[in-house]
Amino acid sequence: MRWANESAPREFILLGFSDRPWLELPLFVVFLVSYVLTIVGNLAIIVVSRLDAKLHTPMYFFLTNLSVLDLCYTTSTVPQMLVNIRSRRKVISYGGCVAQLFIFLALGSTECLLLAVMSWDRFVAICRPLHYSVIMHQRRCLQLSAASWTSGFSNSVLQSSLTLRMPLCGHHAVDHFFCEVPALLKLSCADTTANEAELFFISVLFLLIPLTLILISYAFIARAVLRIKSAEGRRKALGTCGSHLVVVSLFYGTAIYMYLQPPSPASKDRGKMVSLFYGIITPMLNPLIYTLRNKDVKAAFKRLVTRVFFRKTEKFPVLGLVEDSRG
Repeated sequence: MRWANESAPREFILLGFSDRPWLELPLFVVFLVSYVLTIVGNLAIIVVSRLDAKLHTPMYFFLTNLSVLDLCYTTSTVPQMLVNIRSRRKVISYGGCVAQLFIFLALGSTECLLLAVMSWDRFVAICRPLHYSVIMHQRRCLQLSAASWTSGFSNSVLQSSLTLRMPLCGHHAVDHFFCEVPALLKLSCADTTANEAELFFISVLFLLIPLTLILISYAFIARAVLRIKSAEGRRKALGTCGSHLVVVSLFYGTAIYMYLQPPSPASKDRGKMVSLFYGIITPMLNPLIYTLRNKDVKAAFKRLVTRVFFRKTEKFPVLGLVEDSRG
């Protein structure tokens, strides 16, 4: 893919907040800590979900998908951002920019659909409990997951192609931390009205429609929960949905603000911060939200830690003797 009417530029300048150098060190620390927590948290969920047999359920299959997605999502942008913040030349190669654009858009679109699939899974579990294993069988889960990933990457191919065809006319400075569609469209010297209209339409398909389906699912879930007579039963049913609702609110709220509001020069810096929130902060918070609010995941972590500890004491009996002597 090449930019129209000119050869592809060799590199782009990612401006970020370069006009405010005093922000660079705090941002570097925030990005680095967020990235480390994202890697550790999501890897932990993937490992625990795969190693603990009690978590081999559709809910945790989709949660594992979300963790894999968030790992790739942040890795596509954060390492380059960290390098640029500490460098004088805040540049990214043309190939790197295209890769960022494609991967970030593909994974963001996939997450929109995957969160909707996860809400439908909760709807079936609570509103159709007797038919849950029949409806959410392994093949169905694989089909829903594959449909989410395929649709997300297909949308990215379309959006990236349309964006990269716009003429630049010598403008190579991207007023953002990474290569994203709205920021790249601002570089074009041609009329981008059609591109913006198409982006708005696609955003409605991937943001508003899934969000509407999620809200409908939770309306049925709320009605079913209110019919449960025991307080313990209601608390357990809501506990499985609370984490997902928090993640949905964080992700969709910031993404809708970014993609479904009219472009405005006054909101330029706010748009950068919002992009950082759903691109960096939300993937970091996802594993924290799911582990802190989910008893099954916390119990699985404890079982895994206990299993690893006992293996170590069996392999090195001296450790066990030391523990006994301390006791």
